[in-house]
Amino acid sequence: MDHLDLALRFEAPTDAGEFSGHAVIWNERNAHNEIVRPGAFRKTLQEHRAAGTRPVMLWSHDPSSIIGVWAAAREDEKGLFVRGQLVTSTARGREAYDLLKAGALNGLSIGFRVPKGGETRQSGVRILTEIDVREISLVGMPSAGRARITQIRSYGRSVESVAAFTHACRKAQRALATKGK
Repeated sequence: MDHLDLALRFEAPTDAGEFSGHAVIWNERNAHNEIVRPGAFRKTLQEHRAAGTRPVMLWSHDPSSIIGVWAAAREDEKGLFVRGQLVTSTARGREAYDLLKAGALNGLSIGFRVPKGGETRQSGVRILTEIDVREISLVGMPSAGRARITQIRSYGRSVESVAAFTHACRKAQRALATKGK
C-alpha cells in the first residue's frame, strides 16, 4: 500500500510586530575584531531576571529611539537568541515594522559593557567571555554579519510560516503526483 506522511505545524496567533533572531552569534568575529564566547551573557541575563528588567530595544543604538520591548533573551547553541515586540503605535515602531516586513531591515546589534576580567586578547582579537548587555538594537548593518532577525510575525501569522506552509503544500502536491517517488 502506498502512503504519504505529512507534517504540519500550526502556531498560535500573536500580535503584529513580533520578531525573533540572534543578536550575537557565538565565535563569529565581528567588524570590531571581537569574538563572543558561549556563556558570556549568563550573568547579565540572570541579573536582569532577578531585577525584573530587560535590555532596552533601540533603533540603531539611539537612546532616544526606544521602539519596542524584548520579551525574551536567552543563550542557545547558536548565540544570544532574542524575541521582541515592536510598539507599532509609535511612529518609529511602525516604521521599523514596515522595514522588517519589506526585508529592508534585519540586523541586530548589542550595546554592552565588559566587566573586569570579562575579556582577553588573542592575536589582536578581543575575546569576550562576560558581557553586561544594556541594549539590543535593530540596525541596518550589524557589526556581526550573521546577527539577524530570522522571523517576523504579521497579524497573527509568521511571514516565514506562511512561506513554509506554501512550500510544504507544493512539495506534498508533487509527491502525490509522483506517488511519493
